[in-house]
Amino acid sequence: MSLKFSEKAHRYFLDGRPVPGVTMLIGKGLPKPAIPYWAAKTVAEWVADNPDGVEAFRATGRGPMVAALKEIPWQKRAEAAVRGTDVHALAERIIHGEQVDVPEHLVGHVEGYARFVDTFGLEPIVTEVSCANRAHWYAGRPDAIVRMGGEVWLLDWKTSNGVYGETALQTAAYARADFYAPTPDDETPMPHIDRIGVVHITADGSQLYDLGDVDAAFKVFTHVAWVASKTDWIKGLIGDPMTEPESETAA
Repeated sequence: MSLKFSEKAHRYFLDGRPVPGVTMLIGKGLPKPAIPYWAAKTVAEWVADNPDGVEAFRATGRGPMVAALKEIPWQKRAEAAVRGTDVHALAERIIHGEQVDVPEHLVGHVEGYARFVDTFGLEPIVTEVSCANRAHWYAGRPDAIVRMGGEVWLLDWKTSNGVYGETALQTAAYARADFYAPTPDDETPMPHIDRIGVVHITADGSQLYDLGDVDAAFKVFTHVAWVASKTDWIKGLIGDPMTEPESETAA
């Protein structure tokens, strides 16, 4: 009986078996239609802003040029992910009252987040620890469970350009986990979560958004997770084409 997380593979294992992560289930069961438009816009903006770079790509030939341009959105996403990872690491230390050395490019993020922690009086219960639900078979890692204003909140930190309603499903899934695991073999019952929220951490400050009814969001999450579990089945509905039926022989 154990819950383990592989940092390298970013995969969870529960009781010795792979178990899907919350964000993976949401990504498969609730696709984001804005992503193709964002990717197209990112490439278009790069081409408009980098005429010399376009010519350099063109000199490599059509195939390599297309391949390079296709990677531009994902390079930007990777850069944003690195920033998010750095901010999360600093946020975890700050909420526990530790002193941190802040890179210059993250000063705005960190100062605004520190003001938020002080203003709202966050008292950490547990941070960055894996949790799981056996009945619904999923696992994940909430950013923080805190006491705030006499209630227990489960919070997610976001450093993206915006925050979105899907985070309610993510945090509700964590909130309704059976347990969290400070160590792989230590299952601690999940405390009752009163409220869920997302903290948008930007260079201009941090803002808290209440994500509403935990149980309603969890119910929707279970439906999304069910759809995610059926994606391979859906893809397999188109099999081989039918052959032309044989003509019936007259009696």
